[in-house]
Amino acid sequence: MKAIVPIFVVAGTCLFAQRGLPADGRVYDIRTFDAVPGGKRLCTRAIQKAIDRCAERGGGTVYFPPGVWLSGTLNLRSHVTLEIEAGGCLLGSANPADFPEQPARFRSYTDHYVRQALIRGEGLEQVAIRGRGTIDGQGGKFRWKEYKNRPYVIRLVQCRDVLVEGITLRDAPMWMQHYLACERVRIHGITVHDMATYNNDGIDIDGCRDAVVSDCTILSLDDALCLKSTSNRPCENVTIANCVLSSHCNALKMGTESVGGFRNITVTNCAISSPPPANPIDGNSRGISGIALELVDGGRLEGVTVSNVTIDGVSTPIFLRLGNRGRPIADDMRRRGVGTFHNVLLSNIVATRTGRIGCSITGLPGHPIENVCLSNVQLGFEGGGSKKDAARPVAELEAHYPEASMFGVLPAYGFYCRHVVGLKLRDVQLRTLQPDLRHALLCDDVKRLVLDGIDVRSASDAAAAIGLIHSPQAEIYHCRELAIEGR
Repeated sequence: MKAIVPIFVVAGTCLFAQRGLPADGRVYDIRTFDAVPGGKRLCTRAIQKAIDRCAERGGGTVYFPPGVWLSGTLNLRSHVTLEIEAGGCLLGSANPADFPEQPARFRSYTDHYVRQALIRGEGLEQVAIRGRGTIDGQGGKFRWKEYKNRPYVIRLVQCRDVLVEGITLRDAPMWMQHYLACERVRIHGITVHDMATYNNDGIDIDGCRDAVVSDCTILSLDDALCLKSTSNRPCENVTIANCVLSSHCNALKMGTESVGGFRNITVTNCAISSPPPANPIDGNSRGISGIALELVDGGRLEGVTVSNVTIDGVSTPIFLRLGNRGRPIADDMRRRGVGTFHNVLLSNIVATRTGRIGCSITGLPGHPIENVCLSNVQLGFEGGGSKKDAARPVAELEAHYPEASMFGVLPAYGFYCRHVVGLKLRDVQLRTLQPDLRHALLCDDVKRLVLDGIDVRSASDAAAAIGLIHSPQAEIYHCRELAIEGR
């Protein structure tokens, strides 16, 4: 015999004492406002009424029971929690007309992108989206490259005290979730499956302060977990921990947009892998990068630590780039100058089955990357590089879009480093599955280079294990039988 859960309705309010919802807050069941399940009838007005009533009465929980609830844009309010129960699904409409344009008041480069979202809010405080249910954006119904009319699933701008917890997010028409210029953001224990159309980033933290992303699982066509700075606000005081990331592009990325930069970022205890073989609509058949730190639009990247990370199957495990695209926030602003990229620590990283391109750490002439340390790193590459690959020149490509594949196959199978000051590699092991005729490590214009405990498979007679070009006074310790070529 099934237990009967009592439901009490008071002035449009449903109280569920046995649902695990706040006992001291009001709970607003969307059915009370005439929302109809089934995924056929549009429930936008009914759900919005529940949200507005909840906010008018001082806040509480808007409750989505089991069932499929079809909706267009929902405007979240301060002090409101959206609770989606197990078996419940908020289904985004497949009709672009159900997502009116609502430009953010806060100015950023994303003004050039989408101005629509399934769940949106600006200038809010104490908001949450949580539960054991699902939000499905039906991204497969929005398969066109143009940004217009492809809404985000969640977009919160200049909000404070944001919690997103426990839910499953599927198939966004654009980025799955965009948090812009927010403070005190916590994203915990969510599952993201975002493989439906173009620009399917899993999470974008953009110019936020005091953010924590933990215990999340993300599978995406585009970047999985991405920190951005599309405004003058830096992305700062961010912790990412205990996440499982898989992407056809970049699993863990800072950039491409970097106007305000990145400060005090900690990443730890993450597992990164290439997705299963596929023919993605947007991206590559395998992941491009495991860890990509990119600064190309000015700003400062400083105080970044990445530790205890495993990487499997991507093309390039590590990519660090200081470039000079210099893109401003808006067309009527001046071009940005070159930023600064310094104080980065990568430690306890193991990568297996990666591609033949090689890793790169590259600044620009007169604008070096500074103070980078790689410690206790073990990388396994595909190998197969030729003598031609070992001798090929590498263009500067100062203003190019940053991507690990931007320089082509590098003249080093392990690390190609150029325009760097203060580079330390300690206890770094580099291996290839196939014979490779390139250097394991090639440094060009690298000052204050320290190599301590480097363990590499000798390249061959074609190229010394380590090549040094315009990199005088390198300090080399505890590296046995290591062939070094200097120019």
